[in-house]
Amino acid sequence: MKAPRISIERIHESARVIDPVFLDSRQFTSESLNEHLGADLLLKDETANPVKCFKGRGAEFLAARHTDGRPIICASAGNFGQAMAYACVRRNIPVTVYASGNASPIKLERMRELGAEVVLHGEDFDAAKIEARRVAATSEARFVEDSLDVETVEGAGTMGLELMEDSAGFDAVLIPLGNGAMFNGIATACKANRPETQMIAVQAVGAPAMIESWRAERIITHERIDTIADGIGVREPVPEAVADMHPLIDDGILVSEAGILEGMKLLHQHAGLLPEPSSAVGVAALLADWKRFHGKRIATIICGGNVSADQQTKWLQ
Repeated sequence: MKAPRISIERIHESARVIDPVFLDSRQFTSESLNEHLGADLLLKDETANPVKCFKGRGAEFLAARHTDGRPIICASAGNFGQAMAYACVRRNIPVTVYASGNASPIKLERMRELGAEVVLHGEDFDAAKIEARRVAATSEARFVEDSLDVETVEGAGTMGLELMEDSAGFDAVLIPLGNGAMFNGIATACKANRPETQMIAVQAVGAPAMIESWRAERIITHERIDTIADGIGVREPVPEAVADMHPLIDDGILVSEAGILEGMKLLHQHAGLLPEPSSAVGVAALLADWKRFHGKRIATIICGGNVSADQQTKWLQ
């Protein structure tokens, strides 16, 4: 049997390497939100750090292990690029981020502020990633791909270590699923400690490629995506990430745009958060299947909070 790519030992190692500003994020409950949802929901808030998302964990571990001095090229919908800029620039590693022309302006601006060179290409993340890979292949730069480069997964796995410190445990953890780094990292750490805890991946119905690929046991791609949750908007899955999911995932849930918007509003109203759409898919899953989760102890990840003032007005009011 082939050994898993992801190592629980390296997840523990990453917790010793990552900048502490990204570790031990706040975990809390909102009584009024729990009453509304009918479940005991713990929120793990990854927005109170320099890049306002969980991606700093994996980027930090990768940059710490990148010792050959080569420049780095990557692609991002916004959050991973910010994290790579933060982790690389402070280690004097030149980094270029490719992003689509439709990427969030606030995320693009923040990548530049953190010191990355930003190149716009194509209409979505996957088009930008293809171009980034092509350019890296014609240069001496290292192409880094979130969820394929295993350090990004293992750094994200530190969230799972922190969740498992909760003595009461959970019936299930609802994890936003993009390219798979967050899900596979957290699920590896959780299953190593409490294998009975259900690991449930959540995607937008308008960007279902990863869950579809897992279910079909083959890679399924789409020509386009249609969701406001750009942080988890994937149309061409990373095959290795899908393979990583198989021994870890217990179920996958697709949620509607209306559910995502309602989840965002509930997180804002009851928990005082300013979540980006990807952060709300766990709450959207609870809303969509409340009977399944009624009375259960659940955790979910508030994975990012990079929203502009205009987006706050549009989505949260």
